[in-house]
Amino acid sequence: MYYDIKEVKHIDSYKLEITFEDGKNGVLDLENYIKKGGKFSRFADFNYFMQFYVHKELFVLSWPDGLDVAPESVYSNVSK
Repeated sequence: MYYDIKEVKHIDSYKLEITFEDGKNGVLDLENYIKKGGKFSRFADFNYFMQFYVHKELFVLSWPDGLDVAPESVYSNVSK
């Protein structure tokens, strides 16, 4: 199964609206990722967080320094 992201829009705080190529659409709240620590602790800098984009070749949620969120994780964690 492919989890290609088509579009990402900022909604509020650490919430992003994600649309996948297969038509699935929902909200991903990444605030809990900060609490996990590690590489996602960078999200505590909201200016950094807001630099998210969809990688043009891999179709994953990414940041300019190479950080990304596993597409299967994004797909399984979006809620309506």
